[in-house]
Amino acid sequence: MFTINIYLRFALMAVLTLGGIALSAAFGFWYGFPFILIGLGLTVGYVLLGTVQSAAEIMQSGDMAAATQRLNLTLKPDWLYVTNRAYYYMLKGTMAMSEKDTEAGEVYLNKAQSLKLPTDNEKAMIELQLASIKANKGKIKEAEAHMRNIKSLKVTEGMIKNQIEEFDKALKQNKGQLNAANRMGAMRGQMMQKGGGSSKRRRPPMR
Repeated sequence: MFTINIYLRFALMAVLTLGGIALSAAFGFWYGFPFILIGLGLTVGYVLLGTVQSAAEIMQSGDMAAATQRLNLTLKPDWLYVTNRAYYYMLKGTMAMSEKDTEAGEVYLNKAQSLKLPTDNEKAMIELQLASIKANKGKIKEAEAHMRNIKSLKVTEGMIKNQIEEFDKALKQNKGQLNAANRMGAMRGQMMQKGGGSSKRRRPPMR
């Protein structure tokens, strides 16, 4: 999709709008109206779409710092078109996770999940990240709930499918290890109780 460099967009917004106003003042409204209209169109597009697409493109190149800087140029997330707002929070969540800020990442991803995403691929990506967060916190049942949500989606992108399969395997293995640890802990507790009971001795009578 064709996109205008954000800094070029800012320059065009200012030049066309202010230039149009100046032309209208000097020669009449209709001389400056086309420039004002284009400038306002660029401004409205920036407000409704933000810098989500260009930030996503930068993120794909691996420069997370530059992607964060570009996304922060979005004027106001609440004013974004609903799909772009969902993408905005999804990107913010991914950025937070890359910085090991799990709590913020979970908040942003939950916001993205509550909004309208265009395809099941994006929905699965969010569910997968939330499942990973829950698993890392030891909340296996909640992680499994996210995995069930993923299995109800029609994921078409191969890379996401592979990530889902790998995580599902790791989750099942982790659950098995956790159950084994719990069983061992219970056995140790029972043995300690038995040992404690048999170790009691009668005190010799006091003379």
